[in-house]
Amino acid sequence: MLARRTLLAALAVAPLAACQSRGPAQLAATDEEAAWYVGTKPDKPHDIPLVDTDRLDPKYRRQVVRYTGLEAPGTIVVDIDNRQLTLVQAEGTAIRYGIGVGKLGFSWKGEARVGRKGVWPDWSPTTTMVSLNPDLPRTLKGGVDNPLGARALYLYQGNRDTLFRLHGTNEPWSIGEQMSSGCVRMLNEDIADLYERVPVGTRVLVKRNGKYRV
Repeated sequence: MLARRTLLAALAVAPLAACQSRGPAQLAATDEEAAWYVGTKPDKPHDIPLVDTDRLDPKYRRQVVRYTGLEAPGTIVVDIDNRQLTLVQAEGTAIRYGIGVGKLGFSWKGEARVGRKGVWPDWSPTTTMVSLNPDLPRTLKGGVDNPLGARALYLYQGNRDTLFRLHGTNEPWSIGEQMSSGCVRMLNEDIADLYERVPVGTRVLVKRNGKYRV
């Protein structure tokens, strides 16, 4: 169990990002935010903060479920409307994770692939984000205060980066909510789990209104 003082120190800088939900005026962690954390999982170069998943709606907790869709095993299916990401497994099963999604008008849908993967990745704002908030830092090194969290999967169409990511978050209370700048956010322990299960090249379907095609 981490002491609250340690948690507040570790979380003293909150997200700024892609995937941004808070601004520079709201950086200090509160006691309520610190109460979400119950410990850490060893990782390099930073330990992964672990979340009290009892605080989540049960449908957003990582679990193995039955899967009756047509997608092949190994496919990632992101359901924007239901705030769930599914990794299809063999024999009619899947691993389902809760996610946070983009604010109305910011979410993307389509078919892509995992073009690259990042461990405790650096973050840089898009030109749109900078135009909306010129005070954003132009780059933020990877770490517990980085809005991309412990891992990121970068989605590509062909050789083109879509600028859409599946990534961790240091705002676990945002899982199940519609509040990011467009990317899909997951608990850090969940994105770390997904990261180990999928290779570069994995097919990803991002659906809204039950469809991934425009």
